[in-house]
Amino acid sequence: MNTPIMNLCNRLRIVRPAYLGNFCRYSNTVSEINTDLNDQPVIDESEEARAREAEIEKKRNVSRLSAAHYNLIHDRRPYKEPMHLSHLTVKYNRKLYGKYGAESGVNPSICWPTNEDIEETLEYESVAYPFTIKEMMAMAAQKRKEAKEKIELREKELAEKFAKLDQWKKELNDRIEKKAVEANAAKIRKERLVEEVRRHFGFTLDPRDERFKEMLAKREKEMKKQEKQAKKDAKEKLLLAKLQQKNIEMNETQN
Repeated sequence: MNTPIMNLCNRLRIVRPAYLGNFCRYSNTVSEINTDLNDQPVIDESEEARAREAEIEKKRNVSRLSAAHYNLIHDRRPYKEPMHLSHLTVKYNRKLYGKYGAESGVNPSICWPTNEDIEETLEYESVAYPFTIKEMMAMAAQKRKEAKEKIELREKELAEKFAKLDQWKKELNDRIEKKAVEANAAKIRKERLVEEVRRHFGFTLDPRDERFKEMLAKREKEMKKQEKQAKKDAKEKLLLAKLQQKNIEMNETQN
């Protein structure tokens, strides 16, 4: 038997068969069916698709990175909303626009400096760069000229020293040879003194003996005195020879 309720149930079973079958089983009137159907929420297919797409995208991210780091790797703005006070500053937003462009969502007008920024920049430049471009060019040219003159002077000094290198080497070798001769002479003199002291005592005496040391010091003192006197005599002779030569020259001049 086809009643109005059964006909309605048959038509609605095409969309929700299980639900409407149970509903028709326990419903007695058409008004009850219409009331219950109107109370059911209507699901937007576009929202459901977006939610499903978001869930799939979330499952695709197997890197376990945070959302901010994931966005950075894929060249996207790290945060959609400000997460820190620094994200509200002009500097940070300029940086975002410079890196991501229009995709950053930042108004490009903040990239232009304000009047205060311009005044501060002009004041800084007036203190940090007080000279004009022409003056700076002249100063740079003067510095280059001074550096060049300094290099040329150094090269000249090196050339002069290099020219004297052979002479310096000869003088050094002469000094070394002279010191060697003096050291050898001192050694011979020392040995002669030791031998004289031994002959003075007439028997072999230990050089560490106090008597030997005293006699050796005495002989050294006497020898130094003799050498000093010899140098003095030689100097006097040389001076006398110069005076005689000078007198001879004066006499020849007068004649």
